[in-house]
Amino acid sequence: MFTLKVDHEIELQLFQRHHALSLYKLIEENREHLREWMPWVDSMASPYQIETIIPVWLNQFAENSGMNVGILYRGELAGSLGLHQIDWYNSMASIGYYLAKNAEGHGIITRSVKALLNYCFFQLGLNRIEIRCGVKNNKSRAIPERLGFVKEGIVRDGEHLNGHFHDLFIYSMLAREWNSRI
Repeated sequence: MFTLKVDHEIELQLFQRHHALSLYKLIEENREHLREWMPWVDSMASPYQIETIIPVWLNQFAENSGMNVGILYRGELAGSLGLHQIDWYNSMASIGYYLAKNAEGHGIITRSVKALLNYCFFQLGLNRIEIRCGVKNNKSRAIPERLGFVKEGIVRDGEHLNGHFHDLFIYSMLAREWNSRI
């Protein structure tokens, strides 16, 4: 099982079937909080749906096309971090994340994304990582901005969310830029 120790408080663990109930509980307890920016929240209506998606995620990991990990903060599931759409030809991927409301304000996502970037650039050898955030999602936008990503522009009507389209900022980090920060 893939595990990445971020620091003394945070560990990233590849989601396994036994995580389904914990993940469903986190989503259920944070449904209103997550619904504002996560278009899939309402479709996760039972633990069974989580149980059926985890094998898909495991298959993506086995095929080196993506990765979905739980963020464990002090041993408890606090959120999720995903490495999506790995494009090996162009050596790029995107990162997505969410966090339980009661876990905000501890730098959990920033530290987790930083560790995942190190993994992407130094272990996987990727060249480019993107993060897309809703233009009005200030908390999510703070992560790439804090980590020194370049804001490349706006994807107009880039995501359908809660019955309407909204714009996304697209941020990127290149391996050479990340290496110069270390």
